[in-house]
This record gives sequence, structure tokens and C-alpha cells, in this order.
Amino acid sequence: MGRPPGGGPLPRPLLRAAVELYLDLHAHPELSGHEHRTADRLAARLAEHGCTVTRSVGGGHGLVGVLRNGPGPTVLLRTELDALPVTEATGLPYASTTPGVMHACGHDLHIAAVAGAVAHLAATRDSWRGTVLVVGQPEEETLRGARSLLTEGRLYERFGVPDAVLAQHAAPLPAGTLAHVPAGGPPLMAGSLAVEAVLHGRGGHAATPHLNVDPVLMAAVTVLRLRTVVAEATAPAEQAVLTVGSVRAGERGNITPDHAELSLTVRAFTEEALDRLAAAAERVVRAEAAASGAPRTPEFTVTARSPALRPDPALTARVRRAHEALLGPGRVLDLAGSAATEDFPHFASGGQSGPGGDAGPGASAGAVPVAYWMLGTTGAGPWRTARAGGTPVPPNHAPGFAPDVRAALPVGIGALAAAARQVLDPGPAGSPEAAS
Repeated sequence: MGRPPGGGPLPRPLLRAAVELYLDLHAHPELSGHEHRTADRLAARLAEHGCTVTRSVGGGHGLVGVLRNGPGPTVLLRTELDALPVTEATGLPYASTTPGVMHACGHDLHIAAVAGAVAHLAATRDSWRGTVLVVGQPEEETLRGARSLLTEGRLYERFGVPDAVLAQHAAPLPAGTLAHVPAGGPPLMAGSLAVEAVLHGRGGHAATPHLNVDPVLMAAVTVLRLRTVVAEATAPAEQAVLTVGSVRAGERGNITPDHAELSLTVRAFTEEALDRLAAAAERVVRAEAAASGAPRTPEFTVTARSPALRPDPALTARVRRAHEALLGPGRVLDLAGSAATEDFPHFASGGQSGPGGDAGPGASAGAVPVAYWMLGTTGAGPWRTARAGGTPVPPNHAPGFAPDVRAALPVGIGALAAAARQVLDPGPAGSPEAAS
């Protein structure tokens, strides 16, 4: 377990500590906005490795660790803290102990990899110069956390604008591999916006439907109509997805409630397409409410937004070369664009591309280069079975998502450390005073 394929060995104590952190975080997941224990664990590890840690950045559980090692460039390593409202069905001995909550997106693996990479960089300070910033970001799953850190937390104003920002994400690819979007290819991830819609009816007894306006029925026809929006508002070759992920209405079968709530996401690869689809979705929601005789106009609120993720080509090329040197070219794959989405692009713009286009306080004046890659997590057995037509590999956000930590975590640690070294200056940091 201690040797990433094709790379040098990582110290066993470092790996043991990273695995222990991963197992603990996986067993104790926390939802967006409630990541206090997770932040505590990461903060303690960063402090142990010589970082100065600042908590509550952005008003939530965001944290920043700073590891200074003389004059030189600044690289920012970002990890997410939050888990998902998913009931785990992996059967693992370290499965979630929190009912209805699971690290189904791999953020626990990301945290352990960042902590391991910082430990490795701290232990080899004589081989690089500069500053490593580590950002523990809450609320990634709601697409709110990055922007909160950057604007309300004034991240770049307080800690400096980095020369590059790096991140990786767990993916159902073979464990022991990494994947980059090829130069000149499509965006790595789609842009997205999140919407909360409230449909208003007239509540009453289930036995008197003629006296009521049923928001449950209103919600049902609205969901069906929303499913046609992409086909009607985009060209056939244009990639876009609209998903209604949650419908909430009523408490009992003999009561007509007075409102229904819909949560939906829209994903596309251009800002123009996101705006067009959001306008079409709002038109459907309002039209179906009017057709149902709703006593009040529905509410349609965009709660979060993130642009498409386009890694910087030059930085990505440098990072990819480092990954190929670490693992061998055969383990660094090309990746097609995905309709998955992230709020990581805000780190490139300093938070300027939020809803309404407002920059907000603390936004940076120019673009910051970012690199982002995928970390394979699927063990050899499940991968071979799926390729042979057997049980598919459970994807991110599924109850059965189970990274092969023994194969994936060492590669994740090595990938982050190797990428950071592409930004930092090589060589000794100089005098002890310069490194303080």
C-alpha cells in the first residue's frame, strides 16, 4: 500500500496516519454547513505538520492552513469537507455511523490526501521554497462554500492571491490512475445553478378536493413538464441536464397541504445556456401554477451558481507531466467533459462569477490558474466485473460508492504533492529565519 504505482515510496507512518484519518472521517460524515468535527480533524492534522491554521473563514466551518518555507510562489491546495444526505449501503466495517448521511462523493478521501500531501511537503522542506495554502472548504455540495470563503471570508485579501490552485476529485475510474482533460478539449465539468421553487395551493380536507387547490398535483405536473425543458430549449448537439432532485409536500394522506417545494439543478457548459434553461424552467413553474389556479404566484429562487470548470492549459500540462513521471504515462488518462459540477471554478475568478455577476468584497482582480484532475477509486476486482458486463461500479452519490482506499489514497497524496512542486520553487528554503 505504501508505493504509488511507478512512484517512490511514501513513509509508512505518513500513510498510516492518512488512512486513519480517512477511516475516521468516513465513519463520521457531516452535512453541508455542519462540518465542525471534520474541520477540527483537518485543522489538527495541519497544525501537527507546522501549518498556521485560521478557522471560521467565510462565516462557516471553512479553514485555511499556511505552511511557509521561505520566499517563493504560493500554491493553494483545496479540499471539501461536507458529506451527502445518502444512507450508506456498502457494508464496510468503517461505514457511516450517522443515520442518513454518507461520504458518497469522496470528500473524506480528498481530505486525507491533502493532509498526507502536506505531511510529505513538510517533511521534505529542504527540496522546495514558497508557501502552501490549504483550504478546507465547507458546503461544496450546495455550491455555496467556495464563494463564501472568497467573498465573505476575503480569502485572497487575507492570505494572498495564490500563483495556482490545485484540486482533485474521486471518480469511478481504476484505482491507481489519474485523469486529466486533454488540451483543447471541452470543459472538465459543466456549469450549474441550484433552484428552490415553492408552489402555493389551498389546503384542506382530502374529502373536499373541490374546495382545495392541490399543490401535490401541481408539483407532479410541473415535474413532468420540467423534464421537457432541455429538449425544447437547447439544440440537439448542446449538452444540458435539468434534474428535480427533491419534492416535498404534506404530512398525511388525508390532508391537502397548502404548498409544495421543488429543488432542482440545471447543468450546461455555457453561461448563456444556463440562463436560457433557468428562464425556461421558471416559465414552466409559473405556467403550471397558473393553470392549476394557484392562489399565489410561485417562488423561484436561484440559491447558488457556478461556471463551467476549465482548467488552465499551461498549468495542467505541467501537472500532467509531473503525474506521468510519478505513475508512468499509462496510468494518466484522458478524460471527456462531464455534466457533473463543482464550485471550484470560483477559485479562478476570486468569487466574481456568482449569481447576478457581482464580484463581492475580496474578489481578485484577475484570473488565477487552476488545475483539477480525477483520482481513480475503483478496485481491480469491481472494475473487471463491470467491464465484463457484471455489476456496474457504483458512481459518486450512490449508496454503494466505496473507494479502494489502499490503492487510491497513496496516489492521491503523491499526485497533490507532485503537482504542488510544479508551482513551488525547487531547492533549499535558505536560512531558518526565512522559513519561519
